[in-house]
Formats: sequence, C-alpha cells, structure tokens
Amino acid sequence: MAYPTKLPIEKHRIRYKGLFDFDGLYNLIVQWMKARRYWFHETSYKHKVPLPTGAEQEISFIGTKDVTEFYEHHITIDFHIWDMTEVEMEVKGVKKTLTNARMEIIISGALNVDQQKRFDQSTLWQNVRDFFLKYIIRQDVETIWYDELRYRIYKLHNTIKEYLDMQAKGNEYKHYLGDNV
Repeated sequence: MAYPTKLPIEKHRIRYKGLFDFDGLYNLIVQWMKARRYWFHETSYKHKVPLPTGAEQEISFIGTKDVTEFYEHHITIDFHIWDMTEVEMEVKGVKKTLTNARMEIIISGALNVDQQKRFDQSTLWQNVRDFFLKYIIRQDVETIWYDELRYRIYKLHNTIKEYLDMQAKGNEYKHYLGDNV
C-alpha cells in the first residue's frame, strides 16, 4: 500500500451567533497568515440575495506555505454566514459598522508530501518515494512536520475564538512553536 502524499488534519469548527466586526475578523485571518509567510488567497465568495432576516454569505480562503522543497502546509478556512445584517454602533465614541449574524467557520489543513511531484515520473520512483516515506523518514513526517501544521491550526482556531471573545485569553499551545506573533 502506498504512503499517502496528502496527510489531512482534523477539522476545527467555530459556531458563533451575535454581534462582531466582520472586517476585523477578515483582516485578523489575513494578517495571521501573512505573519507566518503563508501565500493567502480567497478561492470563493458567494453572496446570496438578502431575505428579510438578512443576507447569506459563503467565503473560502486557502493558505499555502512551502516548508521545504519536499513538504507543503495547506490551510483551508471556510466561512458560512446566515441572517447577516449590518448594524451601526458607537464604540468608544466612534461610529462603527458591526455585523449581526449566525456564523460557522471550518478550519482544515493538510501536509502535502513530495509537493513538487519529483517522484511521480514513473512507478519505480513512486515505489522509491513510498519506501523512503514508510521506512526512512516516517517518524520525521508524522512527529515534526505534521505536528507543526496541526499546532498552527490550533493556534489559528484559538486566535479566532479570542477575537470573537468566546474563550479566555491565551491557550496551552501559545509558545509551542516559538511564534510570538
């Protein structure tokens, strides 16, 4: 059996209902990705015709980062927002437009191995790659590169929850990767 070249990370969900700053949340995610040198882009943006209860939006982001020539981190963030209405509020003496909505954020990721497809030239090279991954560097793949991406996703998940004021500030993995950003 061939060793997989894409190792998925479990999905993390955030469900939120209430008032929040959507532009601030969007910018938080963009800045988080850029601070960690991920190549970030928005893959889809759907805005459905507003109902009397509010609009519905679906937005997807992808962040990719070449960790080495052999490994790539891939993070996907999917927003689904229902009953979205804009509300003008005064925050600390400044008028601000906030969003009142129900929202679900799904964060998922994958570690891509042999991301440049150097070993896909023939069946012989694929077998060499599989042997190399199964018996030579399997422990490094699963304990270093996979775990690093998994903890980065935990960190993003906790950052979003802190922004939405859904949990206490900080988390148990705060300084695990040495990021102080």
